[in-house]
Amino acid sequence: MRRILIAECKQEVSTFNPHHSTLADFAIRRGSDLLDYHRSIRNEVGGALAIFDKTPDIELVPTYSAFFITSGGTLAEESWQTLSQDFLAAIREAVSQHSIDGIYFCMHGAMASDQELDPEGYLLEQTREIVGESIPMVVSLDLHGILTDRMLRHSDAIVAYHTYPHVDFFQTGERAAKLLLRIMNGEVKPVTAKVAIPALVRGDELITETGRFGEAIRIAQKYETTPPGLSAGMFIGNPFTDVPSLQTYSFVVADNQEALATQAALEIAQNFWSHHEAMQVPLIKLTDLPHRLKQRIANHRSGTAMLVDAADATSSGASGDSNAILRTLTENNIPLRTLIPIVDQPAVSKALQAGIGATIEVSLGGTLDPRRFTPVTLSATVKLLSDGIFQSESFGEHWYAGPTAVLQAGSITLVVSSRAVNLYDRSFFYTHGQDPKRFEAVVVKSPHCQKHMYAEWCDEILLIDAPGSSSANLPYLGHTRCPRPIFPLDPYVSFTPRVEIFRRA
Repeated sequence: MRRILIAECKQEVSTFNPHHSTLADFAIRRGSDLLDYHRSIRNEVGGALAIFDKTPDIELVPTYSAFFITSGGTLAEESWQTLSQDFLAAIREAVSQHSIDGIYFCMHGAMASDQELDPEGYLLEQTREIVGESIPMVVSLDLHGILTDRMLRHSDAIVAYHTYPHVDFFQTGERAAKLLLRIMNGEVKPVTAKVAIPALVRGDELITETGRFGEAIRIAQKYETTPPGLSAGMFIGNPFTDVPSLQTYSFVVADNQEALATQAALEIAQNFWSHHEAMQVPLIKLTDLPHRLKQRIANHRSGTAMLVDAADATSSGASGDSNAILRTLTENNIPLRTLIPIVDQPAVSKALQAGIGATIEVSLGGTLDPRRFTPVTLSATVKLLSDGIFQSESFGEHWYAGPTAVLQAGSITLVVSSRAVNLYDRSFFYTHGQDPKRFEAVVVKSPHCQKHMYAEWCDEILLIDAPGSSSANLPYLGHTRCPRPIFPLDPYVSFTPRVEIFRRA
């Protein structure tokens, strides 16, 4: 039997979110619990297990999984030290007890702690010191990851998502597992070409099914599926994780064919650069929102307006406690029946103490990011209380919002959680008895969701330029660490392609 070690460490942060994330923001699983959970979830590890489980001579050695409950602010240094030490201790224990023939790691690529700005690279580097140079290691990553040289130096190959919005978690894990088995069988010898592109991008053109970014992805898929291609794609990074390697990257992994990997990585990069200026978001000023909504009322629009507050996207690392749109609606007396998610643990505690049916005066917003948001005080009725534990609509992950309250304040319904959860689908609303289709407006704190979630049935989509630590108005954020000049932070950015090659001995 050949043994494959499996480990996971996933988190995406916004370094512009002043509220640190901690170890409490991760679900930690060890040993067989890692396998039991992921065999029921259609994510990357689940996809990899589907391949390994049907390979007769493979024995799995599950070690450690730290899976972020949601994205958040920079990981507090003490929590990072504990997490990294526990991760590496699990690797050491496994290696001391078993002869390991291959390693599959599931990572994100956009972690950052106070002091370690390349956590994934660090874990790969330290793992190499433990297991040695000869054991094949394949890593699956989110295309919003930041592809550092250290990550490539210490892995044999990488595999990244091909879709945005992300619907290929499971397939990415399958691709990574198949590639690892080929390396272990001695069938292929990976060489990786990487091209750095000075751009940070947002917007609808990144939707791979319909946007121009999809052209680059389809070129990558062509190379990946045509021998000697092994893996190819792009990393558009997380513009809110301001670290020294933050930019866009194309990459191609080929079977011992440096020239082909080089040519393909250049082709993907040049296609992307030809469209980069279109990859921005046309935003509506927050001060213009009341006029737009009053127009809807005057025109007797009967559908639902999707108010996109991507600046407070919890899945991108924002705090989730923005009340910017709530304040705008209340101060301008907008009577639309509106559904709003918000994080505010003190408000939930007050609702729990009062009980269902009680009317309370409550302050909402700014508990995690007080620099950007000051509380809005409302009189509200407690309509529902829950423990905030549910499964996602998209892929069945277990999510933990903490104690949660549904509050009714006039025409506004607020689903208030104690902690942030991902909002790229509707499960947080559904779990708490709220169907977005029954409202005249719904605040969506995600830059993109799968089409059927909102876009297919909302009759108007308004992209709001609100404050927040994941704002698509990138110059507003104030990057200090990423390479400069870079689009769109600087004028007249040029691109001279340069290929870097990574090959393990």
